[in-house]
Amino acid sequence: MIIKSKNKQLDLTTPQVMGILNVTPDSFSDGGKFTTIERAVEQAEQMIRAGASIIDVGGESTRPGAPDVELEEELQRVIPIIQAIREKHDVWISIDTSKAEVMRQAVEAGADLINDVRALQEPGALEVAAQANVPICLMHMQGQPRTMQSNPTYNHVLDDIKHFLDERITACESAGISRDQLILDPGFGFGKTFPHNYHLLANLEELHKLGLPLLVGMSRKSMLFKLLEKSPSEVIGASIACATIAATKGAHIIRVHDVAETMDAVKIVSITAENK
Repeated sequence: MIIKSKNKQLDLTTPQVMGILNVTPDSFSDGGKFTTIERAVEQAEQMIRAGASIIDVGGESTRPGAPDVELEEELQRVIPIIQAIREKHDVWISIDTSKAEVMRQAVEAGADLINDVRALQEPGALEVAAQANVPICLMHMQGQPRTMQSNPTYNHVLDDIKHFLDERITACESAGISRDQLILDPGFGFGKTFPHNYHLLANLEELHKLGLPLLVGMSRKSMLFKLLEKSPSEVIGASIACATIAATKGAHIIRVHDVAETMDAVKIVSITAENK
């Protein structure tokens, strides 16, 4: 399985690692650490050296309870950093946003992929994504970041997620977006309880029935640190365990904070699969 963007392509035959670059003051794990261009580029370069195939740049926190960020502020946070990374590196750059104008300017600045937690449901997002002609990751989220963890309920979490993603695939195709440009993310921690998250992880292979690449992100999330009664920075081992399970179950892209450790896990999973 291969995804293509502009003049590059990414082979998903083995799992690829997406490095998280939050350029926000309030993200749950690393907020405020990479808000200057210099520090953000340095972190991106560290993740590239560690083996990240994609750098995911985000300018608005989507942690539970996170406040909204105005358009101009989000643009000021992400566009200069995307430009600075692109000037130095040919790595895939992903823009983590739900705003149509941020998508448009980010792709013009050098982003290769749109990663949208709201699955192109915000005003103008479908149209801009279709015009951008780059791969798009559609994520499932029940509710909105401010309220998504208040009381998430499902008839059947896996079936409900598959139904939502299938509807968004149809919406994308109707807007002129080719199916082979789509990537799916079940949205661990986005409007889901502990049982929902772990049932989803245990049955992740069910989502392959949709026939598209899967992106997963569990790195340092509350499903880990609250369960283990630790801080986000203390659950690297648990994050690697989840990444390993996901890779074993066929996840194509794994979104993480700790790239080097995840790369080690992915290599072990891959070589084990080759020697089966």
